[in-house]
Amino acid sequence: MTLTKKITWLTLFSIAMGFMETVIVVYLRKLYYPNGFEFPLVAMDVDILKAEFLREAATVIMLLAIGILTGKTTAQKFAYFIFCFAIWDIFYYAFLKIVLGWPESLFTWDILFLIPVPWVGPVLAPCIVSLTMIVLALGIVYLQEKGNSVSIQTVDWLLFVLGSLVIIFSFMVNPLNSIVHPSLVLSTTAVPILYNWWLFWIGEGVIVISIVRFFKRNKNSKGPVKNQGPFIT
Repeated sequence: MTLTKKITWLTLFSIAMGFMETVIVVYLRKLYYPNGFEFPLVAMDVDILKAEFLREAATVIMLLAIGILTGKTTAQKFAYFIFCFAIWDIFYYAFLKIVLGWPESLFTWDILFLIPVPWVGPVLAPCIVSLTMIVLALGIVYLQEKGNSVSIQTVDWLLFVLGSLVIIFSFMVNPLNSIVHPSLVLSTTAVPILYNWWLFWIGEGVIVISIVRFFKRNKNSKGPVKNQGPFIT
């Protein structure tokens, strides 16, 4: 299969998953938010909440599996996984806008994930992360198609993971505050008002540094991949 066909099918797969995610959320909002989604969050039935935890985990496993099955090298597997994840996330919001007319804007607050505590943040934040993931994924695939000996070194992984953890923490600050300081529940977790964009941009900056470092090292690399331990392509 040519690269163009592969990317096309991965995109279609991810868009379809995004639509399925949207449909599930439409059902949940009809059940718990008949007048439209807004904070504070409504208490969900325990069985449905457990199912949601498992569904989110299953979604990540499916996206990871398609990356592993499609890619031939470690770098490709990683690239296809984050590409599918990003397309899925972006089209999830696109379909929500089409079906429900929501979000009202890119700065509308949303609950992004439930594991291990609810992640909350404006819609724009995960969309920026998704676009960054697409750039990195297509860059990796492009370099390998040119015949470059692409390698993801330990430092690349560490920077990428560090930046990702900082961004994730920016989504979890409000829920964690409510656990450590229950008196802050009304001003943070229940009705989030202020998102820590500084923390987000620090994490995003670290990820961009890792991407720039990766591309600078690999853009002119040719020939067979050198052994670099567990982080070879």
